[in-house]
Amino acid sequence: MAKSPNKHNRIYAEGESMHDDLPDAVERGTISAKDDVKTRAKILSDEYGWDKDEALKIWAFGPENSGGNLLTEKTSGVQYMNELKDSMESGWQWATKEAPLCEENMRGVRVNILDCVLHADAIHRGAGQIIPTGRRLYYACEMTAQPRLQEPIFLAEITAPVDAMGGVYQCLN
Repeated sequence: MAKSPNKHNRIYAEGESMHDDLPDAVERGTISAKDDVKTRAKILSDEYGWDKDEALKIWAFGPENSGGNLLTEKTSGVQYMNELKDSMESGWQWATKEAPLCEENMRGVRVNILDCVLHADAIHRGAGQIIPTGRRLYYACEMTAQPRLQEPIFLAEITAPVDAMGGVYQCLN
């Protein structure tokens, strides 16, 4: 749960890890934000065990609408959710680009928005209130979803003249 800076709005969510192969499929482009919603929902339910209704309610991928993290909306009967969507997505993009552990991109995180208690007056639930609230909420969700740090793997190509090749091979060992 996160409260807005003016303390008039509360947003409840939970974070969880995704299936190990799902972030890879998103990064390869097999599943993307540009896909037809029903086709994407069928793939997620058949191959990754998602509930079909949840798969239809994906709000955003992140970071940059192409990363291996998903924001889903699982609320029911909450007013003004359509007004929050853009602000929640902006906070999502920001949070997935600069995660709380190392300020690196998140990977394999799914956040489900469960409930919202919002102020009736539109001025109190604008972007200035919702974006920082969403960002703090996403950070908290990642921290409760058993985060792990992954070791970076770099691919390097070394070009050297033939007479210096022995020195290059000695440095690699």
